[in-house]
Amino acid sequence: MSELTHHSPGRSALQGVREAIPLLGGYIPVALSFGLVASQAGFSTLEAAAISLLIYAGASQFLFVGMIATGAPLWLVVALTLLINVRHVVYGPNLAHLLPRSRHWPWLMHGLTDQVFALALTRLPQLPEAKRFCWFVGASLFVWAAWVVFTMVGATAGEAFTARWPLLGEIMPFALPALFLTMVAPRFTDKRWAAAMGMTIAAALGLTLVGGSNVAIPLGAACGALCFYTVKFQKGRRPQ
Repeated sequence: MSELTHHSPGRSALQGVREAIPLLGGYIPVALSFGLVASQAGFSTLEAAAISLLIYAGASQFLFVGMIATGAPLWLVVALTLLINVRHVVYGPNLAHLLPRSRHWPWLMHGLTDQVFALALTRLPQLPEAKRFCWFVGASLFVWAAWVVFTMVGATAGEAFTARWPLLGEIMPFALPALFLTMVAPRFTDKRWAAAMGMTIAAALGLTLVGGSNVAIPLGAACGALCFYTVKFQKGRRPQ
């Protein structure tokens, strides 16, 4: 029998779950870190879980909690959170041609994170079309649930762990920057990308030092993007 003959929604979803398990290596430490940071900022465990459930975007969640804790205006918090997540506008169209039509996509796209997008973009072309929808449901809902659960673990047990091992409290907040650093580090081998990311870092640090920490991330990203599209490097000529 062919592979399609054995297809069942449950089996396809379970395959998505299995193939998404390696993503937890990045999700768990960041979710634990966020739960701890949210707890230290005065949020309850349920509030931290609600943020992970509804916003579900690591960088935006840390920004949201930090800005709320410092008393930033709500409109600015919402605007910057949406600005950071605007990259997801690119993800959907890149997956659209790989997925069958369904009225459920407006809800399921909430589970499209950076890591899920990378996994789906690699695996979906290798799957029969009949299996793709259920595979995506299994993979995305699994890592979403894990994100919320480990946020709650970090919010409830994070203080106990850091009290016993103080060094852990210094390391955990660095989980998200470390994750993004491993994602962007290979780009530094390209001169154009290195210049853009260097400009982003310099602009963000400069704005933070002069008291513009609330806008340092989006303006730094804007400076980096401007640098990327304006600075050109000529390829070296081959020797005659």
